[in-house]
Amino acid sequence: MRKKVDCRDYPSEMNCTLVITGEEEEVVRAATEHAVSVHGHQDSPELREQIRASLKDEVPQHA
Repeated sequence: MRKKVDCRDYPSEMNCTLVITGEEEEVVRAATEHAVSVHGHQDSPELREQIRASLKDEVPQHA
């Protein structure tokens, strides 16, 4: 199942609205890069585990 992470679940001064969806490893990698480059976090195993723990299953949208 595809996973997602949504910055809106973690309010910040930037009011970031980015949502990242994809396979689990893709989302963890992209979310880590985003957290470092945009939010100023340090890339670390702990950050990656926090992101992995916060992933949610993507619910498919049917038209």
